[in-house]
Amino acid sequence: MVTGDGRQAPTGPTLSEDDDLAGRLALAVGRFNRRLRSSTGDLSHGQLSALSTIVRRGPLRPSEISAIEVVAAPTTTRVVSDLEARGLVKREQDPDDGRSFFVSGTEAGIELLLRARSDRARAVHAILDELTPEQAELLRQALPALEAAALLNADA
Repeated sequence: MVTGDGRQAPTGPTLSEDDDLAGRLALAVGRFNRRLRSSTGDLSHGQLSALSTIVRRGPLRPSEISAIEVVAAPTTTRVVSDLEARGLVKREQDPDDGRSFFVSGTEAGIELLLRARSDRARAVHAILDELTPEQAELLRQALPALEAAALLNADA
């Protein structure tokens, strides 16, 4: 079997077309994300995603952030604490429930998010510039399916 990049696949147990698609897509997305890592404003992908959610949808309770980001409560607690220590988010007491609080973005958080988005866009442009026009067009055509697969709930 020949892979999508023209190389001969190793012999042995064969993959179904769906398994091959899933594996190739996971590998491509992972490598693509690694190329973009330097464009995240010195934040991890999880921190940047949470910051984006907080800025776009906040103020939010930590439980709401966990649900949107699809992570466990302890992860959200750690991420919010890290973002707060960097001055990117702030906590405000919930006036209706003294045990709870809301998280919202600070000016510094909003500025970093905008800068990271711009840096990532430049990094993606650089990657697209490495492709042939035909390859770029194929990506353009695949974008609606990729957006649907990503569920568009991550705004980072």
